[in-house]
Amino acid sequence: MSTVRPWPAEKATGLQAFFVDDDGLHLLDQRELPLREVWHIFGGDDDGLESTARAIESLAVRGAPAIGGAAALILAVWAQAQSSTSKEHFVAGLQRHITRLRRTRPTAVNLFVALDRVAAAGSNPEAIVDAAYGYCNDDAAACKAMGDHGADLLNDGDVVVTICHTGALATCGQGTALGVVKSARRQGKDIAVVALETRPLLQGARLTAWECLREGIPVTLITDGMAAAALSRGPGGRRIRRAFVGADRIANNGDTANKIGTFSLSVSCAHHGVPFHVVAPRSTFDDACPDGAAIPIEERDPLEVRTARGTPTAPVDVSVWNPAFDVTPTSLIESFVSEQGVFRRR
Repeated sequence: MSTVRPWPAEKATGLQAFFVDDDGLHLLDQRELPLREVWHIFGGDDDGLESTARAIESLAVRGAPAIGGAAALILAVWAQAQSSTSKEHFVAGLQRHITRLRRTRPTAVNLFVALDRVAAAGSNPEAIVDAAYGYCNDDAAACKAMGDHGADLLNDGDVVVTICHTGALATCGQGTALGVVKSARRQGKDIAVVALETRPLLQGARLTAWECLREGIPVTLITDGMAAAALSRGPGGRRIRRAFVGADRIANNGDTANKIGTFSLSVSCAHHGVPFHVVAPRSTFDDACPDGAAIPIEERDPLEVRTARGTPTAPVDVSVWNPAFDVTPTSLIESFVSEQGVFRRR
């Protein structure tokens, strides 16, 4: 492989979902966590592109901003490996790979933002690298800004409830909703997290709990069905003061698609008077999508519900409905936190 410009430019000091060096795109396989830390390396050939697409589809990398980042970075690696390719073949290959990556996850709008940004760079490999790395750097900066804005909503001693995983492994930076907690703790505030396990794939149990422990954040894990009780009583007697969640797509009216179970959590928060906040970069806001009814919702393999980490938990022939996301209406959202600040859509 030809020399590849690395990303990030300087070695990261904290957790990260991926990085690029001369060997290609290094991607942490989040399916293996928390039991093992397994890294895969994808090169700049057709196999590397296809393997990355499958990694996105199979949730080896997940989290809307991270999906966009992984897709952009593998295109950058591919572009830097095409020094001997004619312009005609380069353009055809780029379009073919972008089309393939666009099919991987339909709900996460950040993926399409990242791919459109790369496509707009045209046939210049260096411009493609600039576009891909620019997306990732912008997301990392957005995470920092969102964390600072959201931290202003938290007081010392607060307990925050969240669902799915919204930390460093879901983004190109420190995270979205979990990034708010990190920023608040850097300010010296004692903030604890209540993490919903997030069935059926347990991102909260496997990833949020793991990242919180790695980062020294006090965390209590509960099942999804315990959320209402936790909001009513508070785990260990500490009341939950706010909910912070991420998003995969936010419609123009503020309706928000996020991991399945988010809608239920928002309803419970409304009943208990707990403010419910959505933390997402501007790239997650889809102004062309009028409302939640227009958001495409990915439906996944029934085996994810019939089994748990490969162990059967239900009859093999039972009918299953397995949407990966639900939509929280804007009426249940107290505010949105983006890199631009804290605001409402109602």
